[in-house]
Amino acid sequence: MAHKFISEISPGETVDDVYLVKEPVLRSTSRGDLYIAMFLADKTGQLNGRVWQASEEMYKAIPKPGFIRVQGRSEVYQNSLQIVVNYISVIDVSKVKIEDFLAQTDKDVDKMFAEIKQTVGAIKNKQLKAVADEFLADEQLMKKFRSCPGGMSMHHDFIGGLLEHTWNMLRAASAILPLYPDIQADLVLTGIFIHDMGKTEELTFDTAFAYTDSGQLIGHISKSFLMLHQKAQALASRGVKIDGAILDSLSHIILSHHGEYEFGSPKLPATAEAFMVCYIDDLDAKMDQVTRLIEEEKGDSSWTGWQKPLETRLYRRRIE
Repeated sequence: MAHKFISEISPGETVDDVYLVKEPVLRSTSRGDLYIAMFLADKTGQLNGRVWQASEEMYKAIPKPGFIRVQGRSEVYQNSLQIVVNYISVIDVSKVKIEDFLAQTDKDVDKMFAEIKQTVGAIKNKQLKAVADEFLADEQLMKKFRSCPGGMSMHHDFIGGLLEHTWNMLRAASAILPLYPDIQADLVLTGIFIHDMGKTEELTFDTAFAYTDSGQLIGHISKSFLMLHQKAQALASRGVKIDGAILDSLSHIILSHHGEYEFGSPKLPATAEAFMVCYIDDLDAKMDQVTRLIEEEKGDSSWTGWQKPLETRLYRRRIE
């Protein structure tokens, strides 16, 4: 039977299908009855799921994350669609069509990666190129880089998202760098290529998108910083020394690319190159976030609902 995608579910439907279960929690009602709150998801989105009259045994049996078959009914609660689940059974990952559940880039992965290698290959500074080439030569890392999501939920949260985000940023930088001849272009391009590389260790994405324990404890910014210095040490062991000033400049780009302390940056941008990487990063993230929120909004209203991360509603009408 064909999978009923989350985006196809309407209120008042009988639901009997397999979904990815995310973040299940066991809670108590005001009367002390147990219930399970969770998200049910596939590649088209997610809905709240509720299991009333639950038990600890039922909760412990739910994979975290994983796949379950749910039987129940869809309904609207507080203006949001949810699924009230009456029955759950655990489904082995080998029994599901994984591409139905993990969203993937709609771009050509081989083409994007080839263009990234071409851009990085044109870096003229020998030391910066040595650093970039050291990352490219790490086949296991590049395999993860090609598949890793760009994030958990905020932007590029799909298989190949990190690759697409990096590709977009490099193209944007290549387009605007000629307008700013005083900017050190090779530093910007190398910084963009490696700035989010730590996400390959921060995130896991085999059956669902989740943080690794190490990713939760350290985060991708610190991991990218550590990876840079590990690559520099590997180069040094082969007699290729990277100057301290170059390492510091690349490190600063990594550590400041979120732009604000409250967004997780240990440092604020303090070089022209760091500012450029920071703003290109934010631009690409925002454009992915905004366009998808507009596209995914249901109904024919000219405006989306309130988007808390952006602190605004978004206007949907296009000028023809």
